[in-house]
Amino acid sequence: MKKFNLEVCVDSYQSALNAFNAGADRLELCSNLIIGGTTPSTELFKKIKQNLNIKINVLIRPRFGDFLYTNDEFEIIKNEIINFKKLGADGIVFGALKKDGSLDIPKLQEVLNISQNMYFTLHRAFDVCQNPFKALEQCIDLKIDSILTSGQENTCVLGKNLIKQLVDKANNKIDILVGSGVSPLNIKEIANYTNAKSFHLSGKIEKDSHMIYRNNNVNMGIKGLSEYTIWETDEFNIKNAKQILNDLEREKNYG
Repeated sequence: MKKFNLEVCVDSYQSALNAFNAGADRLELCSNLIIGGTTPSTELFKKIKQNLNIKINVLIRPRFGDFLYTNDEFEIIKNEIINFKKLGADGIVFGALKKDGSLDIPKLQEVLNISQNMYFTLHRAFDVCQNPFKALEQCIDLKIDSILTSGQENTCVLGKNLIKQLVDKANNKIDILVGSGVSPLNIKEIANYTNAKSFHLSGKIEKDSHMIYRNNNVNMGIKGLSEYTIWETDEFNIKNAKQILNDLEREKNYG
């Protein structure tokens, strides 16, 4: 039987290093995790690839917002995939929808053709699609490797019933990667309830900036978000989650 996999979503080199040191199985690399993630820089990717021996799947998302992409945006998307493939990325994380909330099959197929031999995860565009069971079957037909989902809810705990149904219907034809709200506090419960084998988390904590001088009158981005707060993957959180899965794996004789 398939063992458990732990994917850590990171948007900085330090977070990647912490996840690697904690024993993560794979990284999802992005930028701007606070807005759900966008495509990372190639320089960040190269730094991680050069220094850390870990699989790296790259999020391909040109902007914040919906997953209805214009032709110009799609050209950017395809070129980004080509670039990361040349740089040695192990996989890509991508999703596209049509106006009616269905999967944009032509775009997904084109991306699959470009990213041949790379691992392909359909990201949480799945969680805002109109019909998750039809989308699941379409993903299986396309031979997509995994679907990242919270069960079409804000957190995987709230969406665990749908996740369980998806795992059952997938029947090992595609991997259901559970995300959004996964933590060491709930990962065992979710694993036992849903029978999922793959989990996705950032394990992030808030760290205070080392800046001494601070101008608190200026806000650079999202209103109310301090410029002196750093979100970073916590090594302890990842180690803890990994240990829980390792223990559960031994209990169930997976491997």
